[in-house]
Amino acid sequence: MSPFTPFFTNMFSILTVLGQVIVVALVILALVYKKQTNNKVLNFVSSHGLFFAFIVALIATCGSLFYSEFAFLTPCKLCWFQRIFMYPQVILLGLATLRRDKNIIPYSISMAVIGAGIALYNYLLQWGLFAPGSCSVNAAEDCSQRIFFNFGYISISTMALTAFLLIIVFLTIKKRQNI
Repeated sequence: MSPFTPFFTNMFSILTVLGQVIVVALVILALVYKKQTNNKVLNFVSSHGLFFAFIVALIATCGSLFYSEFAFLTPCKLCWFQRIFMYPQVILLGLATLRRDKNIIPYSISMAVIGAGIALYNYLLQWGLFAPGSCSVNAAEDCSQRIFFNFGYISISTMALTAFLLIIVFLTIKKRQNI
């Protein structure tokens, strides 16, 4: 592992907690204010939703690449599937942001929902709620392995799940408001 791994893991863990707070706060606001025109925060998030989702996808992709290329952690099978649903988001959401194209939203949300499902399953494997099955290729790539558990619950799959949820929430608010 790289000597920078603990620093970046702590930084990504703090960003994960911040992301989870944002998800909960925005979901509560969206439920309370069914019509977003009545809420400045939801209007702001809606007007910048594509950009925010792009930034989340970019940070998640950079984090993923950090762990594999600099921390030298071999991704497990489920991590690869999560990457399949996150990496294209950077390009799609980046282009959509530049072009102000809202037509990508349903496709991006669909990819994020599938990625979130895989990340959730991976997280539950780490807690031992499911048997690893055919996921374990070898000990270095075991999907149920806990490489780290910051703050008592944050793993790489928690980070990925949070990123997918942020993308879903940002784009859903954007879609609802249509700004």
